[in-house]
Amino acid sequence: MVYVYVLRSLGKGIRYVGITASLGSRLRTHARGTTKGGQQLGTFHLIHRESFPTYAEARVRERFLKSGQGREWLDDNFGSAGTADRH
Repeated sequence: MVYVYVLRSLGKGIRYVGITASLGSRLRTHARGTTKGGQQLGTFHLIHRESFPTYAEARVRERFLKSGQGREWLDDNFGSAGTADRH
């Protein structure tokens, strides 16, 4: 399985969309702050995840979530990035 996931920074409200084959390992990497995205996020929580059978399918969804329409979908379902609204 390949996962597309969305994190939200607890302090800054920044949203991060990523893709990985090992969600638990990737979240630990973010938590340690050893990735560029993890350093910007600080403390975060997982607000959404989806699983796909192939990397190609997951990549299509990741690209959508990073697009204008995808950001709008995330705003509608999980609140705007940069807000204190946490679901």
